[in-house]
Parts: sequence; structure tokens; C-alpha cells
Amino acid sequence: MQESEALRGLRGWLVLIVIGLVISISRTAYSLLAVHYPLFADGTFTLLSTPGMELYNPLWAPILVAEALINVLFVATYAYLIYLFITEHYLFPKVYIATVLASAVYIPLDAWVCSLVFVDEPIFDANTTKELARTLIALFIWVPYMLVSRRVKATFVMHKPQSPDAHTAVGS
Repeated sequence: MQESEALRGLRGWLVLIVIGLVISISRTAYSLLAVHYPLFADGTFTLLSTPGMELYNPLWAPILVAEALINVLFVATYAYLIYLFITEHYLFPKVYIATVLASAVYIPLDAWVCSLVFVDEPIFDANTTKELARTLIALFIWVPYMLVSRRVKATFVMHKPQSPDAHTAVGS
């Protein structure tokens, strides 16, 4: 029990994880504001998604809307993860792992779908490759850390529902 208390706390390697979450929410929110919002606000979306327009492609509308919605979902998830982290909530490791896995699936899937519109461009441009590399680092380093770290097990214990076994039954 004493070792568990010594390991408990938002320090050590966990600091790098929360820094990564803050960077992720900042980058994704910036992308929404700097890239996605202008596409919808300045008429570009209409030019790309209206039949008969020079740049029209039937895939533009679903791709752009899906990307924007998924990025909003990621921003909300990163915010939730930061909350779970700060409160040392027992769900943090599970939600973190699920988010990293979702990102690892989303990035190549999005690249492939976009390649259906940009047929002459490589599926993995420099930016996509960088994003995928960041996600794979999280997948292969931080996910195993979440699963085996004694500090993680000792820290993220708050708000855990008590199991029925924890209550001692009064014998009759």
C-alpha cells in the first residue's frame, strides 16, 4: 500500500502524456478554425460541392463535413481526457487508449478517402505522414505504458464505483 501511495500522482512520464493532450487539442482546434471554418464560411464549400461547378466532386461534401465533425469530436475528447487526467479519474487510461486507437484508424482512412478526390497526389503527403507517426508513437509507447505502468494503476483510481464485493454483508 505504501509503494502505491508513493507512485500515486500526476508526475513522472504522465506529464508528457498531458503535454501531448494539450498540444493535440490546440492543433486540432487550430485546424478547425484555420482550415475547416473558412472552407464553410467563404463559399469554398459551395464551389466544391455544387454540381456543375468547375471544382465539383460528389465526394467533397461528405469528406469536408465528416472531417470537420470528426475533428470537433476529437477536440471534445481531448478536453474530456484532460479533465479525466486532472481529476485522476479511473476511466482516463481506457478513454486515452480508445482515442489513440481511433486516431490510428482515422488518419490512414481519411488519407485514403481524400485520395479518391486527389487522384494525382500521394495518399501520404508529408503532413499526413507526420500525423500518423505521432499517433503511432502514442500507440506503441503510451498505450503499453497505460496498460503496465504501476504509476498509472496507482494514480487513476478516483470516482471508481465500488463493487458489490466491497460492501460486507451483515450476517444473520
